[in-house]
Amino acid sequence: MILGHSELKKLIKSHKLVTGLSERERKNPEGAVFDLRLEKLYRLKGKAFLGIEERETPKLEELASFNEKKRQSFTLKPGEYYLTKTIEEVNLPENIAALFKPRSTTFRSGLILRTGFANPGYKGPLYFGLFNAGSIPVEVELGARYVSVYFVEVKGKAVHTYRGQWQGGRATTEKRERQI
Repeated sequence: MILGHSELKKLIKSHKLVTGLSERERKNPEGAVFDLRLEKLYRLKGKAFLGIEERETPKLEELASFNEKKRQSFTLKPGEYYLTKTIEEVNLPENIAALFKPRSTTFRSGLILRTGFANPGYKGPLYFGLFNAGSIPVEVELGARYVSVYFVEVKGKAVHTYRGQWQGGRATTEKRERQI
């Protein structure tokens, strides 16, 4: 079941479910989601490896970062892939998970947002892939809303809450490492 804002507000007070929400999301949210804002854009560099027991993710080059005191934009070039980070962070209790979907403006502009699933127990910032699949450059203002988060209640007790190596919002691996 997707949780509505009355439940989400309670969880924000009791568990700090989401931190860093914009004033708009705190005071006047729409539907059953919170919109998350773009804090950082990265370019992937080097190499990556995804094995059965080990993994290595590419190095990151920071291209742009949100500054609350100064408006700035970044142009997403056609055919380019970027890793993004949200301003907001989540603190999921053991009975709540989070799903992510792009805001419709992203795909109306030719952007494909690659998202995942945040398991109960995950705490930290959120990272998503953003690919400009269109034929035109897309200018994005840092701090713009680009992804929506839905929170769902998990029925029954999980064997383990999230205990993966991305806990706390690590963006990349330092070197090849063993997967948990």
